[in-house]
Amino acid sequence: MLAKIKGTLEYSKDNYVVVDVGGLGYKIFLSAYSLGKVAGQGQVELFLHTHVREDALALYGFLTLEELDMFELLISISGIGPKAGLGILSIATPKTIKTAILNEDSSILTKVSGVGKKTAERVILELRNKVADMSVGEKDEAVSDSDAIEALVSMGYSVSEARDALKLVSPDIKDIGQRVGAALRSLGKK
Repeated sequence: MLAKIKGTLEYSKDNYVVVDVGGLGYKIFLSAYSLGKVAGQGQVELFLHTHVREDALALYGFLTLEELDMFELLISISGIGPKAGLGILSIATPKTIKTAILNEDSSILTKVSGVGKKTAERVILELRNKVADMSVGEKDEAVSDSDAIEALVSMGYSVSEARDALKLVSPDIKDIGQRVGAALRSLGKK
């Protein structure tokens, strides 16, 4: 089982990259956020989840162990496959997902294609105890970041650009419009 990879980024497509390690190219699926972060880099280092099915063997890559851990928790739930797991990690950070689960807020999870209200509620029910011991922020912060990311993406920014810009916004600003405005100002300075 592969757990980590370090190599040269050969190219990237819509939802995956090919990493060359000693002349062998590995196709690794990434979240939109991770894809934006590694795009254009020469060398990449990713933590891996190897997903084995009867008819396929696929690699899923993550920039941090926290992302990998959250992905593995998510796909352990019936109804959440690797594609939905990556979709959730594309719109929210692991911390935001943990906050949503502990606050029983299914709205973040249902923004992902293929995840309905019942599946989101199952995720919350089954993962609530598993993430209870982890420190998290407030409910408002989780909702604001998710909605603000969605707003910035709809304006043409990538998920990674939106997340990076929102990290620069003061956590005291709770209003979604104000968070998006502050993020746009920081994006305009680049």
